[in-house]
Amino acid sequence: MNNFKQKKISSVQLEEGQKIPLTIKRLGINGEGIGYFKHKIVFVTGALPNEVVVAKVTKVLPKYATAEIHRIRRTSSDRVSPRDVYQVGGIELEHLAYPQQLNFKQDLVKQALEKYRPQGFKKYQILSTVGMKNPYFYRNKAQFQVREKGGKIIAGLYRRGTHEVVDLPDFSTQGLLTMKVVRQVCHLIEKLGIPAYNEKNNSGIIKTLIVRESFSTRQVQLTIVTNSAKLIHQTALIQEIHQTLPEVVSIFQNVNPGRQSLVWGEKTKILFGQEKITEQLGTKKYNLSVRAFFQLNPQQTAKMYQIVADALALKPTDHLLDAYCGVGTIGIFLADQVNSVRGMDTIPEAINDAKENASINNCSNAEYVCGTAEDVLPLWLHQGFHPDAAIVDPPRVGLDQRLLEALLQSKPQRLVYISCNPSTLARDLVKLARIYQINYLLPVDMFPQTPRAEVVVKLTLK
Repeated sequence: MNNFKQKKISSVQLEEGQKIPLTIKRLGINGEGIGYFKHKIVFVTGALPNEVVVAKVTKVLPKYATAEIHRIRRTSSDRVSPRDVYQVGGIELEHLAYPQQLNFKQDLVKQALEKYRPQGFKKYQILSTVGMKNPYFYRNKAQFQVREKGGKIIAGLYRRGTHEVVDLPDFSTQGLLTMKVVRQVCHLIEKLGIPAYNEKNNSGIIKTLIVRESFSTRQVQLTIVTNSAKLIHQTALIQEIHQTLPEVVSIFQNVNPGRQSLVWGEKTKILFGQEKITEQLGTKKYNLSVRAFFQLNPQQTAKMYQIVADALALKPTDHLLDAYCGVGTIGIFLADQVNSVRGMDTIPEAINDAKENASINNCSNAEYVCGTAEDVLPLWLHQGFHPDAAIVDPPRVGLDQRLLEALLQSKPQRLVYISCNPSTLARDLVKLARIYQINYLLPVDMFPQTPRAEVVVKLTLK
């Protein structure tokens, strides 16, 4: 952007509360509508492409402004009535017809490639997003804040841009069993008079309920996050949960004192039942400890892993690398098809789970090590391990540059990159495209009603 244009944008006079007319051009990466007021970009929560709106400005910054809809003058034919009317995250696109949500996620990949411009990107094949038949009730885990409001115990998520908890008596993206457990535990907390956390005063006890359900076994794992180590009426609470919610097979307490931005504290102890619950994908079973990462949408995860298997076209002689392996889900899913699997992760509990999961699935050819991929892979290469195929499934920040260099050094013939962030994916493809052919990019809708998607990329050594 040249200096003249920057000065022109900066000179646009807008004030908070001002109402302005806008034509929405497209959706931004967070699902907000994008319009322009005298060349200044305005992000409008809840607005859709091709809509004409009167927007109320909520924040003004030098390069852009944010706004909310005051009135819609022309409504998009893709607008639908959302099931949920809460102003919280996790449902940012619920007002957009589902086929258009899938198109939007495909377009996000195109936008990211156009920004970073990896070699040959204009010729990349971006396939249609893999969606769900029923894009609701898919999340197997909830982390709901607990508060007291008007004498009642509530649980839910923060209102967008605030620390005000919105009570969620129902929530259409969450598993039904998860919501049943949350509501009943809130009722029991209220019944027993256990104080909920008060953030303003940093007082009270129960801060957060973390509920994870297994879609295959219907087991539930409950973690009660507390402000102090002491949980009053603990015995009575556990007895009541056991009697009224037999699906809850394990209860943990995590202690996280004070005004923390992180949900989890350092200390976790088991209060009742078994330490792990079991989930199943295809023919493979996975035991999940309380803090182990597992994909939030088991139905789409099984689809995605089959897509990965098809992309890798594995052979019985192959040695497979599973970087960022977590509890070993994808490596174990593919272990029957290869000679060996090696995986690494930085969380000790995840590696312990991965080793256990390999054992219960009789995967004697799978080996898991605790450490960063960028440290472990060069060591393995030095020891003579050379992967024929590799899977990388990094966090949103993308591949560590040392791991990227190690991949470029080891040059596995076939590589699949699973990304939860199209932007960092496109950035990493700049280096990978130097020695790999990008066969295709396939978005998978793991998070319907949100702007987030996973992308499976098939790469073949040139």
